[in-house]
Amino acid sequence: MTLPRSFPNGSSEGECIVEIVVGYTARAESRFVLERAIEEATLRGARLHIVRTVTKGPSENPAGTRSFARSVAEVRQEGESLVERLSERGVAAEFRLEPIDTDPAVTLLNVARAVGADLIVIGIRRRSPVGKLVLGSVSQSVLLGADCAVLAVKGDDDDGR
Repeated sequence: MTLPRSFPNGSSEGECIVEIVVGYTARAESRFVLERAIEEATLRGARLHIVRTVTKGPSENPAGTRSFARSVAEVRQEGESLVERLSERGVAAEFRLEPIDTDPAVTLLNVARAVGADLIVIGIRRRSPVGKLVLGSVSQSVLLGADCAVLAVKGDDDDGR
């Protein structure tokens, strides 16, 4: 006897689409986390919400404003290209460019709530106890503040310590 596959939101296979949120940056570790989120979306037939944050607003200097606008345009184009490639692979995806004031964790959690996420995929890495105390942790904040399941992905360059 085969049981139907179930999802974090309590639905069964074929009932409804699961919403998955993943934070994304240009760093190699982030690309690894994104690939894991894509695997989850493919496995579950889910919609993937890829969130990229922008931390610096336009400056008062006109040259800085133009540079910021170019950077945002490049990131947006990269996101649109990513969504196209995922669509070709059969993955429904949305790219969101979100401004943040102070904490990327709050931004990620707000997006997850707004889309009714059933799963958030985040990256984790080894940090010293002092590093955790002084710098805080986006991953820790997401783990503690999420209203849904969180998949914590250890980067592929960690040696397992």
